[in-house]
Parts: sequence; structure tokens; C-alpha cells
Amino acid sequence: MTAADAPIADEHASYEVTESTVVYEGAVWDVRRDHVDYDGHDMVREYIDHTGAVAVFAEDDEGRVLVIQQYRHPVQLRDWELPAGLLDHEGEDHLTAAQRELGEEADLEADHWEPLVRYNTSSGGSDEFIQVYRARGVRATASAFEREAEEADIVTRWVPRAELVEGILAGRLQNSALVVATLAVDAIERGAVEQGTSERTAAERSTTA
Repeated sequence: MTAADAPIADEHASYEVTESTVVYEGAVWDVRRDHVDYDGHDMVREYIDHTGAVAVFAEDDEGRVLVIQQYRHPVQLRDWELPAGLLDHEGEDHLTAAQRELGEEADLEADHWEPLVRYNTSSGGSDEFIQVYRARGVRATASAFEREAEEADIVTRWVPRAELVEGILAGRLQNSALVVATLAVDAIERGAVEQGTSERTAAERSTTA
């Protein structure tokens, strides 16, 4: 198999950073400026130096998805999104962080967790990666979490996945984690349905042959 025949995949690349400084130290994250020796040329790039984050695609027994609505100042929206949050510290276990965020933002816990998708939010402007988990067997926590600031007036809603897909494709829902996770699960479930249909069709053919 040649490189061109292999499944498409991002390729790790590393160039010498000759100088790296924090040009802005923020309350939540910093802006970093790197000088990179890129094939003998000094390339300067600034980006958000991010701790990383997690998000949770939680489903109930009816297959509906939990979404929350809260105010997001940079985009001036009360957008619908998944329960999500920053890692508390570098190297924090992602599943632990996801379980914490589901409890803190929605007062829920879940029996079954599985990694769904990991993606970079803006490869040209941030080193942030979000790990999304799929959570099922969801139930209320023993006590409610005391929220503050923009989280104090969070609205929660259970929405059928098909309604989310329609809202995403129509441009009414734009939060990145919600978009990526919803379309990923929809693709997974459609694949499972199509595979099951193909298997049933093959079985029927063999029976009637």
C-alpha cells in the first residue's frame, strides 16, 4: 500500500521554536507568540494557549440529546450547546472532567461513557482540542450544583437527534461541539442501520435462494 492509498490522516510535524513568549495573560487563557524556524525562515505565529476541554453528548432512554442554552459573550448569542468545560489543569483525565461538567452544568450523571470524537477547534489560532464523550444511562445527581455568572441561568432541553441535525444543516445551531458530535453520532447510527438492513437483506436472499 502506498501513502496515497492509506486512509487519510493528519500528519504530525514539528519545527524548532526559537522563541516563545506570552504576549497576553488572560483570566481564562493566554495568547502566546512563537518564533518558528520554518525551513530556514523565521515564522511568527500567535495563538491561544489553551488547557483543552471536554464535552458530553448525553442521551436519554428515548434517544433524545441533552442540550443547554447559555449566554456566550464573544459571539453575542445564547446558543444551544452540549455540557462542556475546560480541563482544570494540564494533564487532567478527560473522562473525569467530562463527568464533572455533566454534573455541574446539568445535575446529571451517567452509567455508560465512551469516547466519541476529538477535534481541534481552530488549528490556525488555538492549540485547543476538545474530547467529546457519549454518555448513556443518564440520571439525576443526588444534589443540584450551585451555578454562577452565565451558568446561573442555563436552560436545559432534551431534543430528538433528528431535530438537532435539521437545525444544524439549516444554520440555526452553530456551536462547534454540538455540530461535530451530533453529526458524528448521526453518521454512526445511520451506518448501524444501513449495515443491519444489508445483513437482513442478505439473510433474506439466502433463505429464498
